[in-house]
Amino acid sequence: MNKNLTWKLALIVATLLVFLFGIFGVPESFSGHGLLAAMTNRIHLGLDLRGGTHLILQVQVNDAVNIDSDNAIEVLKEQLNKRKVAFADVSKPDPQNTPDKVVIKGVPTEGRKDLLDIVSERLSEYNLTSGPENTYILAMKPQMLTELKNKAVTQAIETIRNRIDALGVSEPTIQEHGLGQYQILVQLPGVDDPERVKGIMQSTAMLEIKQVLGGPYGSEQAALQDKGGIVPANAILLPGHAVRGASPGEQAWYFVSKVSAVRGKDLRDAQAGTDQNGQPNVHFTLTGEGGQRFYSFTSAHVDDRLGVVLDNKVMEVANIKEAIRDTGEISGGSMSQEQAKDLSMTLRSGALPAGIKYLEERTVGPSLGTDSIRAGVRAAIIGMLVVLIFMLIYYRAAGINADVALLLNLIILLGFMGYVGAVLTLPGIAGVILTVGMGVDSNVLIFERIREELRNGKTPPSAVDQGFAHAWITIVDTHVTTIVSAAILFLFGTGPVQGFAVTLTFGLLANLFTAVFVSRAIFDWILSRKQRGEALSI
Repeated sequence: MNKNLTWKLALIVATLLVFLFGIFGVPESFSGHGLLAAMTNRIHLGLDLRGGTHLILQVQVNDAVNIDSDNAIEVLKEQLNKRKVAFADVSKPDPQNTPDKVVIKGVPTEGRKDLLDIVSERLSEYNLTSGPENTYILAMKPQMLTELKNKAVTQAIETIRNRIDALGVSEPTIQEHGLGQYQILVQLPGVDDPERVKGIMQSTAMLEIKQVLGGPYGSEQAALQDKGGIVPANAILLPGHAVRGASPGEQAWYFVSKVSAVRGKDLRDAQAGTDQNGQPNVHFTLTGEGGQRFYSFTSAHVDDRLGVVLDNKVMEVANIKEAIRDTGEISGGSMSQEQAKDLSMTLRSGALPAGIKYLEERTVGPSLGTDSIRAGVRAAIIGMLVVLIFMLIYYRAAGINADVALLLNLIILLGFMGYVGAVLTLPGIAGVILTVGMGVDSNVLIFERIREELRNGKTPPSAVDQGFAHAWITIVDTHVTTIVSAAILFLFGTGPVQGFAVTLTFGLLANLFTAVFVSRAIFDWILSRKQRGEALSI
């Protein structure tokens, strides 16, 4: 055997071993569990095979618009007062249906210029039009309104992805669903607690640190009675955890400042842990800018109280003994370790820019996934056996060559998927079967060309050489065009379609190697063992 053929066969054996490891891993990983179980440990299964949860979410984009217009109202009030411009009211007439519109009433004629200046300088994303009786309408520009809604969907996708990734869900699908519908598709393979995941996705976790101005009170009525039935102008009344020693389920009420010393955007990190009593808590760290602002606030309010407010509920109240720069903690008497972990994860991922509503929820059971795997694998095996038998009957001894190349093609394809962690779906199994068909097509092109050369009187070595040389151009052409089509499917398709495109692309790349390089090496090895003038069995 010549050296050139020796290194080719060594490369083929090495390739076989490398990709077998990609499929099954080390032998200990499947000892006692079966080859299929070992393979599914290396190759991630899609929702249709593994089971899991399928959700379609509707982003309540008007929430994001309302937040922006609420901010516009505060800016208008602040700036009008600062410029000493009189006004009767600044409010939204219909927050549900037209959250982008603000009505300003009672601005005198001489205040019109100041109002226009405020809008042009501070609220450039809005248009201002005048109405009857010194009334003005502030409406968000259509382009800005569309951008704000689209941005809300994009931010919701990123926030949900961060939370799902932190949960460790393998290969989730999280993407926009429908054109202009403001919907999100979420597919979570292998999720065994969908209610917990849904709760984490929907949680807002808006963290604020505010000055406590009064409380705790035993009830909302007691709090209002203490202030003469009126909430102070600079405060809001919020529920919170009851004081120590209270009955289970009892709440306390606190007056806290409207203005926050720290908000969720100032959060740099949050981690679950335990306090000095061994109870679960969440320790958080602020950004440099947030920490500096917190330091200025606590420096000016030593001996006052501050409250940690989460989703408009007072979680903790503490006395400020000295200036605090950039750290703090959240704890609760009834908080479990899992709740502390979920809260820290939600805080790290940021608050959702708008609420979400569940439009559709479907659960694929593991038994259905197992049945699908078995049916798909059975179809692939039967199809492969039929092809292998046909090649042996039609091409005789040369059919063994084709069968070896096809098996190696399948091993390389599955090994690729094991190494890169590709997701195998039912359409992906279809892609595997189609790859087998493409592999057969390549071998038929080569073998028929070799037969033609033999009929023209060429010697077996010359016929093999000419057969591969002439069929190569056609094989590359068909494979490249199919790979381009698969790439388009991957770029513009969704989960199952992408799974089909991935397996088809990997399979075609493997087929270029096996149908040309491996098959040619096997032919060279067969010819090296034949006597001069001996016929080639094809």
